[in-house]
Amino acid sequence: MAQKNLRKEQRNCWHVLVEDSVHFVAEGTLWKQYWEQVFCPSTLHLPRIEIQLPIIPRIHPPRPEWYEEFYALALDKTMISYEAEIAGYKSQLFSNLRGKADKILEIGVGTGPNLKYYANDPGIHVFGIDPNSKMKKYAVAAAEAAGLPPSNFKFMQAVAEALPLNDASVDAVVGTLVLCSVKDVDLTLQEVRRVLKPGGFYVFVEHVAAKDGTILRFVQGVLDPLQQTVADGCHLTRNTGNCIAKAGFLDLDINQVVLSTASLVNPHVYGIAHK
Repeated sequence: MAQKNLRKEQRNCWHVLVEDSVHFVAEGTLWKQYWEQVFCPSTLHLPRIEIQLPIIPRIHPPRPEWYEEFYALALDKTMISYEAEIAGYKSQLFSNLRGKADKILEIGVGTGPNLKYYANDPGIHVFGIDPNSKMKKYAVAAAEAAGLPPSNFKFMQAVAEALPLNDASVDAVVGTLVLCSVKDVDLTLQEVRRVLKPGGFYVFVEHVAAKDGTILRFVQGVLDPLQQTVADGCHLTRNTGNCIAKAGFLDLDINQVVLSTASLVNPHVYGIAHK
């Protein structure tokens, strides 16, 4: 961040950060544009100083490197039975993208378990974002296994609340088990709509809170703080389906399922929304 360079008579001034609407990528890091407005009662000078603040640390505070490496490895090794059970639902969902989406963004790409369902069509270009840079090697390997040429897959360390893509730049956005962990669900969905082209697809699978009054919902409430700590910010009690329904998509096809391998992380909602 640019250092403040104030004259001596400005030491009693105060500073207000005014957020700009532009965010951009510089040297591999996502930044948000701000203006620092300096108010000085003695001189009435109002210099406007351009500064840049990195977005990722503000939204997704850095974890220890060992934790991010361990979490990436754990996801790669411990989700096998879950992925086997949900494979039929994902196959059905992602079949809707075939022949209809050339540029696809996957938020929270993680280790890349979804790539095999949609990334093997000719001409597909995929942007995979994740705040955990340790996911990259697994995602790249998954893309290669899916038959995606290396030049057609780009991993970016970023957060879903500030996607490093232009407006109306992708045909589809994919997100599975992501909205449980983002800091701001509504802002993430706004970003999804922003980067989608008109008529574009948002394909999602998310776990949501159990029905109020049930034993499972009570247990979820008790364990939610622990879950957030050990599972990289994952919340057990979000009503994510309602958030998607209210996000402003033109139409929404949403379904619910309970998975035996998901234990406390039930039920799931899955479906497609169109911009």
